[in-house]
Amino acid sequence: MVAGPIILAYFTAWSIYQRSYFVSDIPGDKITHINYAFANIGSDGRITLGDSWADIEKTFAGDTWDQPLRGNFNQLIKLKEKYPHLRTLISVGGWTWSGKFSDVALTDQSRSTFAASCVEFIKKYGFDGVDLDWEYPVSGGLPSNSRRPEDKQNYVLLLKELRRQLDAVPNKKYLLTVATGAGTERIADMNLPGMAAYLDWFNVMTYDFHGGWETKTGHNAPLYKNNDETTSDTAPSFIKSKYNCDAAIQAYITAGVSSTKILMGLALYGRGWQGVTNTALNGFSQTASSQLPTGTWENGIYDYDHLKKSFISSNKRYWDDQSKVPFLFNPSTGLWISYDDVESINLKNNYIKQNKLGGAFFWELSSDRQTELIGATFNVLNNGVKPPVVTSSSSTKPSITIKVTTTTTTQSTNPGNASEWKPHHSYLVNDQVKCNE
Repeated sequence: MVAGPIILAYFTAWSIYQRSYFVSDIPGDKITHINYAFANIGSDGRITLGDSWADIEKTFAGDTWDQPLRGNFNQLIKLKEKYPHLRTLISVGGWTWSGKFSDVALTDQSRSTFAASCVEFIKKYGFDGVDLDWEYPVSGGLPSNSRRPEDKQNYVLLLKELRRQLDAVPNKKYLLTVATGAGTERIADMNLPGMAAYLDWFNVMTYDFHGGWETKTGHNAPLYKNNDETTSDTAPSFIKSKYNCDAAIQAYITAGVSSTKILMGLALYGRGWQGVTNTALNGFSQTASSQLPTGTWENGIYDYDHLKKSFISSNKRYWDDQSKVPFLFNPSTGLWISYDDVESINLKNNYIKQNKLGGAFFWELSSDRQTELIGATFNVLNNGVKPPVVTSSSSTKPSITIKVTTTTTTQSTNPGNASEWKPHHSYLVNDQVKCNE
């Protein structure tokens, strides 16, 4: 087990295609949890595989034709054998697949059916918990999504039923988390203290504050507001003052969410515009073309690795000392890119520590293959000290007794003699276990 803050990262099913990033590439020594994105919701209101071939069918090295489980899910199980401290969660929904959440949250029966399917799913495929990525209750999200005003309270009831059914599984403490919005409208559409009662933590998506849906440049993930921003600051958005990491995190805390149940989202990508001709504020908060520049995998979005390789060295880097983030601007080409680097990530990591948050999470792993930003976060949040890790690779078998600290919020009620440590078993805080390796 790893002692210390939570460092979670999303692994996307589609990364095994054009991106050629695989579960075996995940830096299991630098993170504590993996969210697998995404599972979908079927027409019957039950969780379903998002990409059957990638999830459970694709053959990897060492697989056999007759094994019951292949694909990324089996690779995650193997990764946990290599790094026994790791915990995995299946993330349901996301931007594309949130259309049915309002329906599954609507009634006692629909909530029970969905929750039962999630328990069955994680037991079948070896996950340690469920992460709901409902984007978004009440309002927001794709126009085709079902949505209702009562989503706000129904979300709480859905989490309550999930927590009840997860806790009913004997000898296992499953995790229940959510990914939630950071904008003022998204926050207002949730009953945060009601949700917190049933959650292990919130993954607050403190990024995408500005992007290609706007024809004005802006920071993807500013830590603080910039008083010089030319954006409006009116209800209900309050973009100028509230669309930043600090305002979002403090809104959760003010609403009654314990800081230890908040993970702050860190983006491993940048957002860019072209056609920026006004050099005021070095192109920040200036009019841009509605046609986005070519990105790494989609227009206007750049992986951090791609920025390092092709943009940071050939464009001037500027520093926003109000928002505490860098940006690139080339007035001769009109290109303007907002991103995070080691300097800004470390300021965010220090913010996480100073505000006693539960930790950090990344979207998403394939964008930082050299683990420059992930590694910086690991070092800062752990004060430069590598947490103790129980591994299963030693050829000798000394008897080791360790004190386990996990991310659960339940205290152990059985502090007696240490029992034998078992892989893939979630222990309670202060459990004593013995590892014979």
